[in-house]
Parts: sequence; structure tokens; C-alpha cells
Amino acid sequence: MKFTFDRDAMIKEITVAQEIITNKSPVSILSNILVIAENDALTIKATDSTVKFTTTMPVDIQEEGRTTIFCDKFMGILSQLPSGDVEFDQKDIEVVIKPIAKRFTAKLKSQTSDKFPEIGSSENIPFFEIGSKDFKEMIKHTMFAVSDDRNRYFMTGVYFLKNGDTLTMVATDGRRLSCVNKSAAGIPDFTPAIIPTKILSCILKNAPDEGNIQVSVIEKSLFVKFGNFEFSSVLIDGQFPNYTKVIPEGLTQSIMVNKADLDAALKRTTIMVDKKVSRIIFKISSGELRLISPESDSGSADEIIPCRYEGQNISMALNFTYVTDPLKVIDSENVVFDFNVNENQVGDEATITKAVIMHGDPAGDYIHVIMPMNY
Repeated sequence: MKFTFDRDAMIKEITVAQEIITNKSPVSILSNILVIAENDALTIKATDSTVKFTTTMPVDIQEEGRTTIFCDKFMGILSQLPSGDVEFDQKDIEVVIKPIAKRFTAKLKSQTSDKFPEIGSSENIPFFEIGSKDFKEMIKHTMFAVSDDRNRYFMTGVYFLKNGDTLTMVATDGRRLSCVNKSAAGIPDFTPAIIPTKILSCILKNAPDEGNIQVSVIEKSLFVKFGNFEFSSVLIDGQFPNYTKVIPEGLTQSIMVNKADLDAALKRTTIMVDKKVSRIIFKISSGELRLISPESDSGSADEIIPCRYEGQNISMALNFTYVTDPLKVIDSENVVFDFNVNENQVGDEATITKAVIMHGDPAGDYIHVIMPMNY
């Protein structure tokens, strides 16, 4: 096999392949990429056995063929070469990498392609289209809320479903829940799926901000195509919790705060928070929000910022990461917390002990549900 390729174009393709490959050992075939030179194009495939990636790029083929090479070393060589054409020449198990503009040669050992796992074709699979921006927004508003508890494996992915004219993504770790809805106009029904975060991360990083992407949920797999990229992944097998029961209704009170003010105050006050607990106290009074990091071995901190609220004094304890994670993806000037006050008020200050809904202002098509902590 022999072909010539553009170094910069190849790096773009291999960078995505590296996101899929996790095992850096040259002994494992899963650390290799499969390269297939035929029909005036190069096909590159990578997999970790669960997530699969395929891409094609134009190259100048002198001799067709296929082989696998250690991805990490190949990328290491390319990253140190100047821009321009590079020659790839395979003879037996040896692959010679030689840039046209430099008197440099690297030799890589290859492994035969028949050892590489099968990556099936999506040729006859029915796809539907969704706006790339919408799909990426759904991922951004949910992926951070998945559980990392492998004993509850069915919560380690993002739940994806179509309900009537609504397309929904939901994620929860049992103490918080993030949910986002988009229009499902023109999208056919499909079986609800629990999607692993790895493929969602790849889509979020590589999908364009404009145009549409193609998606298919079929049997136990997810397929996504955009540009010259195709991703697929095995879905998580399990029963996702009934998330609708977790979303509170009839919340009667709210506080609005400037997003930038809240973000900056949290960054300062959480410096002193015990990271094993991650608790921050919100004390709310008319026109004022006070953030308090409780006394720890290191000390404490508090800050007062303005807010839009009129009513009795209230307080709640929250895991600060459950607030800062949504802040990173909420795209509005102000943030709103909706809640109900605990009826069992103690003294002059009421407490919030049930679920709080966090969202932007104006309200978007997403919500973040947070369970308060005990003091």
C-alpha cells in the first residue's frame, strides 16, 4: 500500500480517532487505527470496542491496500512534521512515513487488518436529521449530570427519547437532574435509549455549530453522521428512572440573580469549602443573596451579592458543583431559582429542603433540578 496525504488534513482526522482510543499500549489492536486506501480515498477507522469511528479523506493513492498502525506513534510523528505532503509506504509489516519537504524517515510496525474489530456499515440504517446546534445544546445541558456510580450503571448515560412532538434528553445522579426538550417535528418514533457519555463528548467536540446532523437509534446502538465523520456506540442496557416524578411542580417562589455575579461569588467563596462535602449556604433576604462557605479546617468565607427577591428570609444548603455546572451552559444574563419554602419554619428564617429548579431568564427549553443538602 502506498499513498501521499496532506499532513494538516491527516492530523484533523487522527485527532478524532485518538478521542476514541483509550488503550495506549502498542500491543493491543485497539490502540491501532485501521487505514484503507482504495477508490481514490483513505478510510480511517478507530474503536474501543464500544464506540466506533469512521472517516474518509482524499489522498493520492499509488497502490491500494489496508493495514493497522499504532495511532499514538503515528500522531506523534505527524505533529513534529512541517505542513505539506507526506508519503505513507507499507511493505510487509513495515510502514515508512516520509515527508516530501524533509530528509526524514520514520518506520512503524503494522499489524494485519484482519485482527481489527469489525466496524459495520450504516448503509441500510434509517437516519433522521436534527439541527446540529440543537443536538449539541441538548448534550451540553445534560452530560455533566450523569452518575459516576457503576453500581447504578443505568444512570451513567444520558436518556434520549421522543415523546409526541418533543425530543428529550435527561441525566441524573440521584441528587440532581438536568432535562432539555427540543421540537421533534419530522422525526420518526424510536425506542428510548441510554447513551454513553463518551460518544456524546465526541459529538459535542466535533459536530459543526450550523446545519444538520444525522442520527439513528436502532436496536442497541446509536449512529451519528456529520460531514465525513461517522460515530456509533453500543447503548447502555437498563431501565432509566421515571424522571418526571423528580421534577417538582407548583413552585411558588423564586429568586433572580445576575449570572456573572453569582459565578464570580461562587468562585471566591468555594475556595474555603471542604471539597469532601462541597456544601455552600444560600441565605436569601429582600434584595440580597449571601453565599457562605461553612467553617472548615481551612477557614470560611462569605459574600453578599444583589438579587431580585421580596419576601421572608430563607436559606438552603446546596452542593456548589450542582450550581456551577449548569452556570457554565446557561446562556442568559440572569439565573432563576424556583422553590417552595419548608412549611415547618424555625424562627424568623425559613428553609428550603425540597427540590429547587434552576434555569435562565427568560426560561429556555431546559431545567436543572437540585436537591438541597442537610446543614
